Amino acid sequence: MTNHPNNIIDRYLKLMTERDGSDLHFLANNPPRTRRYGKLIDLESVLLDSMHVQKAIFQIMKSRSLAEFEDDNQCDFAYDLPGIARFRVNAFRHLNGMGVVMRTIPEQPLTLEQLQTPASIKNMCTHKHGLVLVTGKTGSGKSTTMAAMIDHINRTKRGHILTIEDPVEFQHQKIKSLISQREVKAHTKSFASALHSAFREDPDVILVGEMRDAETIGIAVTAAETGILVMGTLHTNSASATVDRIINVFPSSEQNQIRTMLSTSLRGIISQQLLPRASGKGRVAALEILVNNSAIGNMIRQGKTDQINNAMTSGKRYGMQSMDGHLKELVADEIITGEEAYMNAFNKDNFSQFAPENTEES
Repeated sequence: MTNHPNNIIDRYLKLMTERDGSDLHFLANNPPRTRRYGKLIDLESVLLDSMHVQKAIFQIMKSRSLAEFEDDNQCDFAYDLPGIARFRVNAFRHLNGMGVVMRTIPEQPLTLEQLQTPASIKNMCTHKHGLVLVTGKTGSGKSTTMAAMIDHINRTKRGHILTIEDPVEFQHQKIKSLISQREVKAHTKSFASALHSAFREDPDVILVGEMRDAETIGIAVTAAETGILVMGTLHTNSASATVDRIINVFPSSEQNQIRTMLSTSLRGIISQQLLPRASGKGRVAALEILVNNSAIGNMIRQGKTDQINNAMTSGKRYGMQSMDGHLKELVADEIITGEEAYMNAFNKDNFSQFAPENTEES
């Protein structure tokens, strides 16, 4: 059912990639749109016919996704367009009919060198056990960073890497490590179910595509304590918010135990956002990096997460950096504009000289 000849979606996906877009928005009674450097633009001005949209979407669905869609009016799956790219797809019904949003996944993951990440991120890949988290809002490049870290491990270590994703995004080929990639709903009932099973699959590294609930987080932290390097993503915008999210997902009676476990098992947190370059060509990742040490561990254990940002600011020798600190560097190097830094800073007072005119603070 995939790669159907003359499917209009394929034509728009090719057009999107030619224009360096990252997401295709293909919705009934709307023009086809793509997100380019963070902004949504029309690919064509024509409104998409509702019946044509439904037919095109059903053509790219496999039977499992079609059954899920008919049951729930929405579904997630991956779609391959050979020679172009792989796409993560969310299909859904809306007021005017059906629609899909399709995120581009390059055929090969970028390397950490290509992403020009700090050395502290590569260092996180060298741990034999513990918890490494990549966080940020949707579209912030979490999957790209995580895939590059898995690729680095695959190129430098012999072992078993197990990924649990919904759906599988980057497809990794065996280099030095054995790679097992499992897709939620296709190969396992849930993230938590796959993690339970993982203990019997002799993994050295487990990637958890999304840590959504207390059960998944609890198993992941336990696995990190028992000799496995666990890597996962959360939709949080800072290191301190990530620690709070993990702890607060548990009942109050269990939070002290989780704080203690996290204080020793956590290896690092990378929080990121993608910002448009000042040149207007492409985007760059602004990164906040937390590297766990005795001081950070004490803050987590004692519930003093409000002190973590100051610790990152003063922890450069450990490979740490705050989001606002990195934004200042990007402005100084003329990679992003001062106004962009102001709009995305945590403490806007540090960037007040770049505030747009007539900005009203809420």
